[in-house]
Amino acid sequence: MTEPTASASQVDKILENVLDGARLSSEEAVLLFRSPDLVRIGRAAHAVKTRLHPEPLITYIVDRNINYTNLCISGCAFCAFYRKLEDSEAYVLSFDTLHGKIEETVALGGTQILMQGGLHPELPLEFYEEMLQFIKANFPIHIHAFSPPEIVHFAKQNTLSLEQVIARLHHAGLDSIPGGGAEILSQRCREQLSPRKCTKDEWLEVMRTAHRLGLRTTATMMFGHIETLEERVEHLEQIRSLQDETGGFTAFIPWTFQPTNTALALKPVGGVEYLKTLAISRLYLDNIANLQVSWVTQGAKIAQIALLFGGNDFGSTMIEENVVRAAGVCFRMERAEIERLIYELGFTPKIRNYYYTILN
Repeated sequence: MTEPTASASQVDKILENVLDGARLSSEEAVLLFRSPDLVRIGRAAHAVKTRLHPEPLITYIVDRNINYTNLCISGCAFCAFYRKLEDSEAYVLSFDTLHGKIEETVALGGTQILMQGGLHPELPLEFYEEMLQFIKANFPIHIHAFSPPEIVHFAKQNTLSLEQVIARLHHAGLDSIPGGGAEILSQRCREQLSPRKCTKDEWLEVMRTAHRLGLRTTATMMFGHIETLEERVEHLEQIRSLQDETGGFTAFIPWTFQPTNTALALKPVGGVEYLKTLAISRLYLDNIANLQVSWVTQGAKIAQIALLFGGNDFGSTMIEENVVRAAGVCFRMERAEIERLIYELGFTPKIRNYYYTILN
């Protein structure tokens, strides 16, 4: 059965209320998703973004994504990156290799590394502590690492609580936690896509615990696969509710599922659905200051347009990126290109750190 679309008058009323300061409800968000009026929704999201960030600046960060291992026991249906223990392409980076990658990052002006890996079946928690200590002993760099599925895996594998794991990693050098592994925070979706990965409640509890221990984190959403519009909004609601409770999220980053080389024979959603989801995320998440655009999955032009649909941050230069590339999508972006795209819209590009402090 075809779901009804929202009428123009419904959309007008919802957007008018939001621009007057009312909080968007889940039911209203679903109606916006069912509306064909992309431009009006985008214009409202841009107005909200401008209210939050009145100066005509767009930020970005110089960093590198490092995947310390591709070995993973999760076997998620949407992942083209992971390898099994017996696969010839399986690896764990040596500390020497890690040193070389970070040394190059620092030489290029990088201030952060995003470090994630598969759920390795054998590495003890001490390995990750030693890796963090090694990095901090050699480089003054922000370590944004270990998404909630990894943290949950470490806890179960080492028979420790989430609090114990996060506290030990923080003591060893962990500065913040990325929002990876959220996908869609609907247990129905997770049981179909990644039944061996952490549950939605475990994902949220990792973030709650990290915030309580003083670590900031980001939140993400990978959409455009098997989720319903209601489940997409359910995801946003759970992020907003936890932010109401803790205030620990620095940014929200939505991106689209990339099906190439995965076990899911689905057609990727296009730029229109991405822009609408980004805009509705900006309207819904009234308590999260920063919204990153995803040039890695959308390319330069859609990412540029996304800066007029609620985005205030261009994300990362991503000196290295492997996970999306494994799914057949390979967009690259130099700093000069990022800045040109920002200038073309009349904004000024500014380099930031993880905490959104301007560096230049």
